[in-house]
This record gives sequence, C-alpha cells and structure tokens, in this order.
Amino acid sequence: MADEMHYDAIVVGSGISGGWAAKELTEKGLKVLLLERGRNIEHITDYTNAQKEAWDYPHRGEATREMVEKHPTLSRDYPLNEPTNGMWADEQKNPYTEEKRFDWFRGYHVGGRSLLWGRHSYRWNPKDFEANAEEGIAVDWPIRYDDLAPWYDYVEGHAGISGNRDGLDVLPDGNFQPPIPLNIVEKTVSERLASEFEGTRHLINARMSNMTEAKPDEGRSACQYRDKCWLGCPYGAYFSTQSSTLPAAMATGNLTLRPHSIVRQVMYDRDNKRATGVEVIDAETNQTYEYTADVIFLNASTFNSTWILMNSATDVWEGGLGSSSGELGHNVMDHHFRTGATATIEGFEDKYYFGRRPTGYYMPRYRNWGADTRDYVRGFGYQGSASRDGWDRSVAELGTGEGLKEALSKPGQWSMMMLAFGEMLPAHENHIALDPHVTDAWGLPVLKFSVEIGENEEMMRKDMRADAVEMLSAAGGSDVQGFDWGYAPGMGIHEMGTARMGRDPETSVLNAHNQVWDAPNVFVTDGACMTSSSCVNPSLTYMALTARAADYAVSELKKGNL
Repeated sequence: MADEMHYDAIVVGSGISGGWAAKELTEKGLKVLLLERGRNIEHITDYTNAQKEAWDYPHRGEATREMVEKHPTLSRDYPLNEPTNGMWADEQKNPYTEEKRFDWFRGYHVGGRSLLWGRHSYRWNPKDFEANAEEGIAVDWPIRYDDLAPWYDYVEGHAGISGNRDGLDVLPDGNFQPPIPLNIVEKTVSERLASEFEGTRHLINARMSNMTEAKPDEGRSACQYRDKCWLGCPYGAYFSTQSSTLPAAMATGNLTLRPHSIVRQVMYDRDNKRATGVEVIDAETNQTYEYTADVIFLNASTFNSTWILMNSATDVWEGGLGSSSGELGHNVMDHHFRTGATATIEGFEDKYYFGRRPTGYYMPRYRNWGADTRDYVRGFGYQGSASRDGWDRSVAELGTGEGLKEALSKPGQWSMMMLAFGEMLPAHENHIALDPHVTDAWGLPVLKFSVEIGENEEMMRKDMRADAVEMLSAAGGSDVQGFDWGYAPGMGIHEMGTARMGRDPETSVLNAHNQVWDAPNVFVTDGACMTSSSCVNPSLTYMALTARAADYAVSELKKGNL
C-alpha cells in the first residue's frame, strides 16, 4: 500500500460474498480496503439479543405499531420483529420506488445478511448451468459445474457445512460435516415417501452452514441447538462474515475495514479502460473521499452493486459502467415460495426431540427431472420440518387456571409443513432503474423496481401446492391443508441478476471470471452476476464464485493484465 488512500484491492460490501473476497485477497498478499455502508457489528460483543428469550422483550418479540410505520416494506413479511429490529436497513433513509411491487429486505451493517440468512447451503447441479442454453432462455452461462466444483469443495470446508452425502444427481454431494439429524417423524415420512413414489422423491437432511463439529483453531464451536441464529451466534457455530471470513482476513494484517462508507461510483479511466478506484460518501459526516486500487470487487448485494455500476462512468455510457450490452439492471430473479401444505402426523405421541434444532429437512427438485416432464420448465424443492405444537395451541380456547397450566405442560400434536421454493426464469422486462425523482438521505438517486413472476412460475405454483398435499397425504398425514399465502418478488430474499455473466459482451455484463466486460479490473461476484436462479438457495454459489474470481484476479494482477 503506497498510502492510506491507495490499496491493492477494494472490496465494496461486507456480506457473504464481500467477506469471502476480503479473505481471499488478503490471504493472497494484497492490501485490501473493505468498505461497508452501514455500522460495524463486532462478533459476540454486539450480538445484544443473542441470549434473550421472548419474555425479555417489551412486546414479546412482536412488531409494534411504531416499527410498522417506520418499516412499511419489512412489515409485509416476517423480518419485522423486536429481536432483529435495527438489523435491517432504515427505510426512511434508504427508500426505493415500485412500478411493480418488490419487497426489498436489506441489511446495512458489517456482515450484511450473513447475520440474518436462513443458512441453507446447496450446490447447483450440472443441469442448472446448462438449462438456459438447452431451452433457449436468456443467455448461456459462461461456466459449467466442473468449473465451480473445486471451489464448492473449498468454501464448504472453510464455512463448515453440515449435511449428508445422498448420492443424488439433482443435488451434488459436497465437503460436509455430519448432518443435523432428522427427527423421528421426518425420518418416517422420508421412508414412506421413498416407498410411495418408488425412490423418485427424496426427503433428506437439510444442508446447513450450522456446524456439527467445532473448529477450535478458528474460535468456532459446534451448533448449540438454540435456534437463535438470526440474533448472531456467540459460539460462531454458523457461517457469517463475523465468525469466519473477517477474522481470517484480519489475521493477515492486510485488511482495513471502513464502515459508514457509501460508495457512490467506481472511478473510470476511459483511455486505459480500467477502473481507478471508488468515490465514497461518509454516511455520518457526508464528506466525500476517493480511494484508489488496482482491483475492485463489487459485493454490495445484488441491487446495490448494480446501482453503483449505473452511477459510474456515465460520461462514457449513459446507462453506467457495464451497460453497453443493454442488460445492466435487467433479468431480476428471486425464488418464488409461500405455497405448500401442512398436516397433522399421528402415532408419535410418545416421541419428542432434543433441543431447539435450527434446521429441518430438504426435498430436492424432481419435476422436469429424469423421465418427468411438465407444461412448464425448471422445478422446485421443499424445505420444512416436523415438530410438536407449542403453548400457543391453547390460546384459541381461552382456558384459565389449573387446567390451562396442565395442558400447556404437555407437548402438543405433531405437525409437518412442506414449503416450496421455485425457480424464477430470467426475463429482460424484469428490471431495476435509477429513479431521478426520488433521493435518499444522502441526496443519491434511489432504485425503481418493475418485477413480476410470469406464466411459467404461475403454472409451477399449482404443482408446488398440489404435490405437497399429495405427499403429506401419502405419508399418512391427517387434516392435510394446502396453502398459497401469496408471493411478491423479493419475499424470498434471494434476489439475483441485473449484471449477469455471459459469453458475449453484446448480451451480458460480466465474463466467465466475473469481470465487467468494459472494465476488466472490476469484478462482481454477489447475486448480481447470476445468469439464472436454479431452485436451491444461492449463497453457497456466491461463495464459490467469489473465491474463484479472487484467485483469478490475483493471478492476472501478478501477470500485469489488470
């Protein structure tokens, strides 16, 4: 590092992918500046609610009217509650606009949503990387499964992914710690479904970033079965920036972390066709700074990384850096869900389970797989669990006194849910853009959303619900109830696309190594880079793509190509 304003590399964003970029680049010897637009959160010290129970909150953990008024978007779904209040972006300071509804749930702080994520960690299968080309949808991925497989191995080993090796082509096995076990009802339902559907449907252990084996050399313990992951884990038992990648990066002595730093634009040298650095607004003082670097990684989260590109090099391209293809901001994707079924599972009244397990089961995709074909393309998987009803089962009866206490001292009936997550196709018309008429607290233009699911997703949702009803019935469930609670894009919190990878600069924003075609020393490895969405949770793929891109960036930097 030549001076305090120049670094070998700048990483924008400290969430799942940004933390990985910082770790990989620093461990390879680069001096790195990690910029985060929000506040710092120190591991363990700042997990202020990690040891609290429901009765420790004034409103027993529920959202208050004041919270709803301040966070109208968060109030649309489960993220708004007392325990995580303050962990999501302030909507008053950070507004956005909607031509079509989009529920944007953001975490602006060091660690980002790595402190809030659901922790399901699945590899894509080879077909996921090939489907666009085979079906003539959007553009072809410029990489294949084999390109990413060794990087999946690598990130799984460091992050600590628990899971079973199931030998399924639809869901490749990985570098796993032992799985968190299924409970007795889940095991039984799994066996019944395997028999009923002749081995074509597999209810398996969820593959999670909750460790079952400690890593004492990293200060990380095994999962304690507290089921409070979203409050920050003092034991470091699940993967987050704070528990895993940030300590590794800090240990090198090569990292500088700067919170409260809003990147307004990437600075671009039009003669050399390279980025030179970033312009930063201090979120607390409103002062502007310029930091320079040889390599820049944009990991600000899907839409914020694209927002930065849209605001950069506008003197060269009206639509911003990376817009020459006409695809920057387009092809927004999410996973559509909130449909499935529930059932009562009888015959296990003498069975219970240990602790508060933070996971459950997963059922991989089986539609449009093998011999199965449908009227739509792609598929869906199910997540869920079986459990015994809690104290709130008796609220409706309004019981009182000794009888109520006696009833609540006994476990309730077993029930099971199957919640489907379906793939959303990339579509050019699903897009974000800068809204010139609305600005945020720092006077910066906000994003305007125009996203909706299409006919393919609507057809798929019918199967997502009906299949769950069919399977729970076949597994011996009673009082089987299908549901569709309604879905709006964004609710899955798996936003992807807007700066997709591709093989041709005429049709994509990034190349096979996540480099911006128009500025090869700028890399984008968060959800913005995704060319399609699969139906499995995407975070593990972000990790693998980031580690791969960082390795390539350092190699190219040493060769003098960047």
